[in-house]
Amino acid sequence: MSNMMDRGMGDSGAILHSRFYTPSEVAAHNTVADLWVSYLGRVHDLTPLVHEHQGDVLLKPILEAAGRDISHWFDEGREDVRIEIDQMTNCLKYHTPRGRFVHIPPPAPLSDWFNNFGTPWWLDPKYDVGYLSEKTRNVRIINTLTSQEQVLEVCSEETLNEILERYIAYNAHAASYTWKYDGVRLDMEKTLEENGIADEDETMDELRMEPDSYRQSILLYFNDDLTEL
Repeated sequence: MSNMMDRGMGDSGAILHSRFYTPSEVAAHNTVADLWVSYLGRVHDLTPLVHEHQGDVLLKPILEAAGRDISHWFDEGREDVRIEIDQMTNCLKYHTPRGRFVHIPPPAPLSDWFNNFGTPWWLDPKYDVGYLSEKTRNVRIINTLTSQEQVLEVCSEETLNEILERYIAYNAHAASYTWKYDGVRLDMEKTLEENGIADEDETMDELRMEPDSYRQSILLYFNDDLTEL
């Protein structure tokens, strides 16, 4: 997945930043009051849906899936819930092995079920909050001024500027440093891969090396001006 392709263009032609999330970030949103799921490469905040249908038994499969990827619920080609042939009626029906959920019609007409809800939640863009990273990476960031170091899990699609935004939690003045790898100044508008920092996870696995024994490190060099963030 190309990070440039997925961000899209605004009316002015500027790139719109649509955030990437790691699976662990999605997994952290796993309560009734804060419920996210991912499917088909997107991340969705279903908290408003849960609030709207509070107490509805049809929420059960969604609540059980809180914080998880539910791509297996969907047909990737149709971008819709999977369908199957009902063995009893020989008619098409939605495939819901975890049980019927919100906006899925009943197998037979019911007087208390209405289909005037508009767009089904899984097709409604209002729940969309970003992209699920196809591959995450762990990178060590070392502050050469203080000798402090931090290992961050980042999305391979993120630019260095977006990784900087993650790092701000550990250093509010992160933008006041020059970021370098192997002595070369990094282009903050490019990804790790585009900056020549290759993903070596597969190589480490083949060599049976512990990831922590060889972690690619980005060095931060302090500039004269402190940037207030």
